[in-house]
Amino acid sequence: MSEPIPPVTSSTTDDYRPMPVWVAHVPRQRYWLHGLLLLLTCFTTLVVGARMEFNFLHGHPALSLADESVPYFPVTWLYLYPDRIVAGLPFAITVMLFFLSHEMGHYLYCRRYGIYATLPFFIPMPTLIGTMGAVIVIRSPIRSRRALFDIGIAGPIAGFVVAVLALVVGLGWSRPLSVPTDPADIPLGYPLIFKLIHGSLALVNSGSMVGTLPLNRLLLHPIAIAAWVGMLATSLNLLPGGQLDGGHILYSMSPRAHRFVSRATILILLPMAWFYWTGWIVWAVLLQLSSFRHPNVAEWPRVSGGRMLWALFALLMLALTLSTAPIRNHTLPQALRDLLELVEYFFQAMRGWLQHV
Repeated sequence: MSEPIPPVTSSTTDDYRPMPVWVAHVPRQRYWLHGLLLLLTCFTTLVVGARMEFNFLHGHPALSLADESVPYFPVTWLYLYPDRIVAGLPFAITVMLFFLSHEMGHYLYCRRYGIYATLPFFIPMPTLIGTMGAVIVIRSPIRSRRALFDIGIAGPIAGFVVAVLALVVGLGWSRPLSVPTDPADIPLGYPLIFKLIHGSLALVNSGSMVGTLPLNRLLLHPIAIAAWVGMLATSLNLLPGGQLDGGHILYSMSPRAHRFVSRATILILLPMAWFYWTGWIVWAVLLQLSSFRHPNVAEWPRVSGGRMLWALFALLMLALTLSTAPIRNHTLPQALRDLLELVEYFFQAMRGWLQHV
């Protein structure tokens, strides 16, 4: 918000025209809210991380729901065995460090260009990974396309570096899967970067079984799961469209191309949701909603020179981190069948209840 002050006038010159002066008042940071959300997200990621470590130590995939003795979000279980929450630290620290690095990349470049942005808002959620990520809110105009480009690309690069380091450590600490998969296990799809680093481990240590076995035969360490989360988040943010990071990068280079590519990306995501992963339909809708209006940014100075190489690097990151099916066997037709079964079960339950009334 800004408030006008009385215009400055001069009595020494006759041709001076009074001009209004606007003083921008920077909103106060709500540090208590940032801190509260940070603590809550640390808690939720610790809870799910403890469950992942329990699964890992007992020979089950980290995201497995096969062991019914441990609840989906085991708060009560940890209340009874509070010492086990420490086991959630590897996953919680890694995934929190990834999201913090990503958002601070954006935030620090906002500060560099004198653009007001909030600190990261973490989003705690009792999901399989304990969070929905983090966001910053930019509350002042971005003055040039160069600034938009730098702010847009800084987050994915910072997060990608952390995710790659976590992936190397996590795969190194993984071990062969000794038990057959259970229907309650969640089959993950792996991006190209997983396969490249997995193959590199085989070259570095040819005697390691981790490097010789395929990825779907490995029991991934919780740190490797955190790296998988980071790679998925990086690829989603780099989708070229709307007001995602990839959309900002593209818009800074060509607003006209941004409009065309945003629509093309949506059209590509629709069949991907049908054949590969239901979640793509959600991102198609989000892209459509965020493509209606992109804030105008001054044309000059234009993106050129070394930034074009960084744009190619952003494209490379997208290719390395994108998985067509992050969760396998979860296509849109399957989701529709599950929904129909749920509706049928609901009506059967209602019919049985009405017969007993």
